[in-house]
Amino acid sequence: MQLPRNPFKHALDGQTRYGCWAGFGTAYAAEILATTGFDWLLIDGEHAPNPVPAVLGQLQAVAPYDSAPVVRAVNHDPALIKRLLDIGTQTLMVPMVDTAEQAEALVRATRFPPQGIRGVGGGLTRATRWDAVPDYIETAHQELCLIVQVESPQGIDNVEAIAAVEGVDAVFVGPADLSTGVGHIGNPGHPEVQAMIRRAFDAAQAAGKATGILAPAEQDARRYAEWGFDFIAVGIDISLLRQAALQTLERYKPGDSRATPSATY
Repeated sequence: MQLPRNPFKHALDGQTRYGCWAGFGTAYAAEILATTGFDWLLIDGEHAPNPVPAVLGQLQAVAPYDSAPVVRAVNHDPALIKRLLDIGTQTLMVPMVDTAEQAEALVRATRFPPQGIRGVGGGLTRATRWDAVPDYIETAHQELCLIVQVESPQGIDNVEAIAAVEGVDAVFVGPADLSTGVGHIGNPGHPEVQAMIRRAFDAAQAAGKATGILAPAEQDARRYAEWGFDFIAVGIDISLLRQAALQTLERYKPGDSRATPSATY
């Protein structure tokens, strides 16, 4: 059996790809999203209730569809990264990357020795299709895509060095944490924050790496697409459900709806 192809990695071809956050933590909801036409889905293990078995179920649920799965880990733990890769994650996003040294450590966590420290699971793992991929150890890195999130002032200060790390495939900007970190809470459109986002974009471009960002507000998403961002998350499933529910309720009980959630981050 051939090593499974990573559809997300191969779609980074200069055309902006639009995605959605999958935060419900269930395979059923993720599969619904996968049928709607998003280019990619972020299965969120940082802020959503997604333990490893739930991530596995969602990977299996979206596999028949064209929406490419991206899995976000909660931290930099090599043991967790190993487990996520073993269940078949091929595109991994890791939050709060502030230095090139952290990025280098993440690359090592995704590689087998001698290039890295990833343990060998062999026939126990879905990634190898239970040993049906005979050369998995030698070739796995070819279809892996490592996305590092730069979302702090320190990360921006080091973004050129982070983007230059060999084995990092993409830089993803986190506007909510970034704007909060510089004192502009809930305002990623502030000129200071926009300048930092632009610096991250330019650094990744200079290093030949792809760039991504979360932008649920349409005007933000369109601006980042004009800049040339490669992949943009334009929706969050939980927010979309709540907004649709409020809009439906407003039609029948005008003035009774609650405040809609912010879409500025």
